[in-house]
Amino acid sequence: MSVEGKVVITCAITGAIHTPTMSPYLPITPDQIAAEAIAAAEAGAAVLHLHARDPETGKPDQTPEAFARFLPRIKQNTNAAINITTGGSPYMKVEERVRPAAHFKPEVASLNMGSINFGLYHLVDKYKEWKFDWEKQHLEATRDLVFRNSFKDIEYILETCYDNGTRFEFECYDIAHLYNLAHFADRGLVKAPFFVQSVFGLLGGIGTHPEDVMHMKRTADRLFGNNYRWSVLGAGAAQLRIASMSAAMGGNIRVGLEDSLWAGKGILAKSNAEQVTLARKIIEGLGKQVATPDEAREILSLKGGDQVNF
Repeated sequence: MSVEGKVVITCAITGAIHTPTMSPYLPITPDQIAAEAIAAAEAGAAVLHLHARDPETGKPDQTPEAFARFLPRIKQNTNAAINITTGGSPYMKVEERVRPAAHFKPEVASLNMGSINFGLYHLVDKYKEWKFDWEKQHLEATRDLVFRNSFKDIEYILETCYDNGTRFEFECYDIAHLYNLAHFADRGLVKAPFFVQSVFGLLGGIGTHPEDVMHMKRTADRLFGNNYRWSVLGAGAAQLRIASMSAAMGGNIRVGLEDSLWAGKGILAKSNAEQVTLARKIIEGLGKQVATPDEAREILSLKGGDQVNF
């Protein structure tokens, strides 16, 4: 069966941006992360993008031990391709961030393609009370935070995971990040087809205007031609609007509570699966089909779920 025109839905289950105060539905414990991931896959997500958290406080946790608490369960209960973050949290060093992907050898790992100012401090004023002491400080500190992803850092992640057969979700928060990816392609350090995840709407990165989306796509087309697979994520309220643009332009979609807590104006999404279902409606409403996990593997040239270390 042809995979031509099939749309890959990635679901980013929890991330490291949103804090427990922001939504009661944000998965924190291993049980919650596993259940949310499995339900998202059942709703139509072909790729599951995973972070881990401390089950007591909800803080980001990038130890392999934290991932080991849910990875086998997700693999046993779904055929979806598993994508492990190397972004972790902006406060972590690259050596810490890469450890889970290096250890578990997943089919996909995320890789941020450049440094940016990473602002979340504007969210602080929305909340009067906090569930945990760390949350407000975590957000406020981003007023003076550069999310470091230097050329040396990117080389380190590529070299650490190079022999594992892991493919990368190249997260591009701005136009320059596409040029950074082209630089690594010219050096032969990354292999086509490139899975380019364009990130729109994080303070410090490119915006969410339709022209921003078009500019990102035009630039990627010019740099990579047919040698890449394009996907988008829109932060916050822009999630489904930008997803619609991508699907209409032949691209793929990422949703999930890592990227947005919403399922409509002022409506908190009760689950990741709810957002996947909304994305699926957009895709099918355009007369397109959602890719199955195995079709996504073919589209993204993945190694297969039998070749991971969990």
